[in-house]
Amino acid sequence: MKKSLMVANAILLTCILILDVFYMIYGGTVLKGATSLLFVLTGAINLNYCRKNNTTLKFPIWMLIALTFGMLGDILLNINFPLGAAVFGIGHIIYLVAYSMLEKFNRRDLMFAAVIAVISLLIITFTPFLDFGDPFMKAVCCTYAVVISLMLGKAISNVLKENNALNKLIVIGSILFFISDFMLMLDVFGNISEAGYLCLGTYYPAQFLLAFSLCVHAGVSISELKEGYTSLNIFKLKKGTV
Repeated sequence: MKKSLMVANAILLTCILILDVFYMIYGGTVLKGATSLLFVLTGAINLNYCRKNNTTLKFPIWMLIALTFGMLGDILLNINFPLGAAVFGIGHIIYLVAYSMLEKFNRRDLMFAAVIAVISLLIITFTPFLDFGDPFMKAVCCTYAVVISLMLGKAISNVLKENNALNKLIVIGSILFFISDFMLMLDVFGNISEAGYLCLGTYYPAQFLLAFSLCVHAGVSISELKEGYTSLNIFKLKKGTV
């Protein structure tokens, strides 16, 4: 079961990265939605493994809900930016709830979140080339910054409390997520088009890592993902020689 699960994760990661590159080149809401659907599928497959492995499901279920909101936010950002940001914000709150299933929310979480939020708000407020167009959009971005700061602060707090593979994976995914959102802001409101590539280049790997964390939660090691990649590459080589 573990080997087939790791091969499935490796295939999904490969497809996500390929579609991510295609979306960078061609754009389009349908392509973006399809790419995002794959990290939700990754989460669903790994949640099913958690269920079969009799793992506590509180964390995986909340994570899958958060991944689903991420996919919806991706699609809506291309249609209505404020609505997409709101859905993403809800998704970040759900990630925060999921992380709190691993370690109860505490004052240390707020301390880390406050530091990140203050820095983020200072950047939003005082960066001269950021043009939000109107106060409402700026308020949306400030609110969003506070919410994702709570998510990242909780992830950092968890890994400092218990430095295990699961928390390491979550904090890496959360940091990449934060970087991705920062790049999106520079792209949309700072007119720095190159930031859009950095946004997409960090966003989809972040979502995959968070989806894969469900596997690690069930006791699967990171090394087994590498074995899955090896199996996938061997399969491709054999297929190519036929």
